[in-house]
Amino acid sequence: MGQTRTRRRRITYAVLVVLLIVAIFTSAALGQYNVSFSDVARAIGAKLSLSASPSDAVVMSTLWSIRFPRIALGLLVGAALAVAGAVMQAVFSNPLAEPGIVGVSSGASVGASLAMVYAPAALGGYSVPLAAFASGLAVAATVYMLSRSGGKAEVLTLVLTGIAVTAVCSALTSIATYVAPTTARDQIVFWQMGSLNGAMWSHVGNVAVVVVVSLLGIVWLAPRLDMLALGEQAAGHVGVNVQAVRLWAIALAALLTAAAVSYAGVIAFVGLIVPHILRLIMGPLNRYLIPAAMLGGALLLTVADIAARNLIPYADLPIGIFTALVGGPTFFILLRSNLRGVK
Repeated sequence: MGQTRTRRRRITYAVLVVLLIVAIFTSAALGQYNVSFSDVARAIGAKLSLSASPSDAVVMSTLWSIRFPRIALGLLVGAALAVAGAVMQAVFSNPLAEPGIVGVSSGASVGASLAMVYAPAALGGYSVPLAAFASGLAVAATVYMLSRSGGKAEVLTLVLTGIAVTAVCSALTSIATYVAPTTARDQIVFWQMGSLNGAMWSHVGNVAVVVVVSLLGIVWLAPRLDMLALGEQAAGHVGVNVQAVRLWAIALAALLTAAAVSYAGVIAFVGLIVPHILRLIMGPLNRYLIPAAMLGGALLLTVADIAARNLIPYADLPIGIFTALVGGPTFFILLRSNLRGVK
């Protein structure tokens, strides 16, 4: 059994890496201005001083100024959401948990909406992502503090508090949308559906700092998350500080989610579906699941972005539409499978 699972993990990693590379090259090549795969390879090689640049200067400009920043941001956002989902599922011991369960996404929507209405051009145009990031973390911290009782934050209390706070945040976002002028209202609605449009290297750098640091923390935390699967009492008996692990895990997952949605908007189902499916394939050990979730989330968002950019000519559709189209039916199938398993 152990050798079979190890072989399955290796095959899964290999398939995810190959598919991700293919998706990256496909995303770089397709668009309103099509680029050959060989030119994509030469453009990358030219930056690494491994080959000559493509003969057409427009190709280099298109790839390195528009498409590669968008692809890089999509890789970071997808990886962050999927890993955050894997962490939340481990913390709540529920394979149907997702990153927004502690209100990060709804909190970010409030901050982004208010910034779009009252200060869209403040801070050099960074007011919206900064407001989304800060409000997302603030709401997650509020949920955790409100759920504490006797110095502890129980799982059920966290979930119920998250539901209540999310409802309040949704109401505040609706109010901001209602009072917003027409242009800002359209921006709010579009932001809530998620998009990688307008990605720049500065955006990639800002998100990368938070995502990389958070991922390193989660990799360090992974063995302790595995212990939580034994139950709180059993984990405590083997020396795990359950409350500290839970706090750190929620904080790091909130950081990942807030960083992801700050520039890309709310993108649903990535953090729910990817780790759930990979857990069924690879098993529940987080030290193997988390790296696979990084690859799977990046792959799903890259493929969804390809569809968003190319399905309708000269249109950039919200990426959340495609993750929901994939995630909704998949979630229903997984839910029915779980119900049959319970019976």
